Amino acid sequence: MAVGTESTSGTNGTDSTSAGGTATTRRARRRPALSPSRASDFKQCPLLYRFRAVDRLPEQPTKAQVRGTVVHAVLERLYALPAEDRLPAAAHDLLTPTWTDLLAERPELATIFDDAGSTEETAAWLATADGLIDGYFELEDPRRLQPDACELMVETELESGVLLRGFIDRVDVAPTGQIRVVDYKTGAAPREIGEAKALFQMKFYALALWRLRGVVPSRLQLMYLADRQNLAYAPDEAELSRFERTLDAIWEAILRAGKTGDFRPNQSKLCGWCSYQAVCPAFGGTPPPYPGWPEPDPGEETPLDRAD
Repeated sequence: MAVGTESTSGTNGTDSTSAGGTATTRRARRRPALSPSRASDFKQCPLLYRFRAVDRLPEQPTKAQVRGTVVHAVLERLYALPAEDRLPAAAHDLLTPTWTDLLAERPELATIFDDAGSTEETAAWLATADGLIDGYFELEDPRRLQPDACELMVETELESGVLLRGFIDRVDVAPTGQIRVVDYKTGAAPREIGEAKALFQMKFYALALWRLRGVVPSRLQLMYLADRQNLAYAPDEAELSRFERTLDAIWEAILRAGKTGDFRPNQSKLCGWCSYQAVCPAFGGTPPPYPGWPEPDPGEETPLDRAD
């Protein structure tokens, strides 16, 4: 697909290539919004949403999460190179400096290793990221693509007043105007759970782009780098309209819970991966006192959220 021209909308929506935005943008974005990660959290377990979005309890990132963040950043940097230079060797060469830069920004990520100073452990971990990069090149040739945007921040307000906000790994636009939304998957979540969550995320992005650009994306593409598999989906207007009503209902439920602090746990097999069992009443824990509806915005995502 060919490159398009990136745009910025007015006050009701933003469509920007900046993954983090300027400092002014960051300060201005205080209005509560719904992101795909936080919406998925609430669907999975309202109490999980509260712990992450309201209490903002810290979580220890896993090696897989941080590795996914590094690989996403490598692919973003790869597409910043001239098309003819987007070769596997170039991507592998980007791996170590990308990790170094990420660690300089967030030195606490070194705690994912038992021995933060062990170059052997770090090298072995980075080698697993090399395998994901190889998987990417088996799925497509980046020399033949010129993305419309990488790490695209989208923000738009629905007719109901719900504010959507999220980050898209890559958007491709064909000369005919057709839009493809691409998301890289590097994690090891069980496929039946991971794909359902991923499709929810992709429909969220498709809806946001439809409202911002007036075009329904013709293809939502999930690229599973570890498995060397693509999962493609073609949404339509009717489906995205129904999905919009789903997001409206989720946000209404969040606001109702936010007024009282009544975010109830929902036990499932996903509890085995939860970091908050010690403070979850379903496991004999006691949540901290409810701090009230948060400012700034509880819908914010982090790169780790998007590295599943």
